[in-house]
Amino acid sequence: MEREKILIIDDETDILKVIKAYLEKNNYIVFEADTGKSALQLFENLRPDLIVLDLMLPDMTGEEVCRTIRRESNIPILMLTAKSSEDDMVNGLLIGADDYITKPFSPRELLVRVISLLRRSRIKAVSDQEKSLAFAGNRLSIDQERHEVSVMGKPVSLTPIEFKLLELLARHPKRAFSRLELVNLIQGDSFEGFERTIDVHVKNIRQKIGDDPRHPTFIGTVFGVGYKFQVNPDE
Repeated sequence: MEREKILIIDDETDILKVIKAYLEKNNYIVFEADTGKSALQLFENLRPDLIVLDLMLPDMTGEEVCRTIRRESNIPILMLTAKSSEDDMVNGLLIGADDYITKPFSPRELLVRVISLLRRSRIKAVSDQEKSLAFAGNRLSIDQERHEVSVMGKPVSLTPIEFKLLELLARHPKRAFSRLELVNLIQGDSFEGFERTIDVHVKNIRQKIGDDPRHPTFIGTVFGVGYKFQVNPDE
């Protein structure tokens, strides 16, 4: 697995050294920042996997840094601070931190929290990936959770049946489905119509996503059988 990148933001040199040494010993790639401005610049350039953020910085508050990052990213943020009151902790979590640890702290405890946050982040990433699909260099995107389809970033309006059909084919690339299979899988016994109704739905989907029926990129015709999605998802 690729080594994960962690950005530590703290103006106390000794703390930076301790955390950096401990995390590097556990196979993480570590970057340091001692001001809010430099931290935000590193965040933009590096796109780390996790941030350890002190709340007391010389040029801006950790809360400001957290809010700025949260406007564009869901990266895990572990707040590290001498502020130990319940109100401080609650406020830190409310503005977007994922966890909170107070100084003085145990490097081992910090490591455990880092591991836990990164694990949750990986699980969420996998879950999000399973809910959405992208094809042909993100030309076509299908978001199951939002029930949305877009082509080149522009939304496409599909009927519920068209969405179900497109999603079913896309989730099983290269598999040929007969028309009867598609009918049963999409609507089962509630379907009122003939197998050839699938042809009409496919024609409409192709038109809406810009798929040339003579030379389709996405939905291919399997002659004498039915249809298949002929592009694998982007990796």
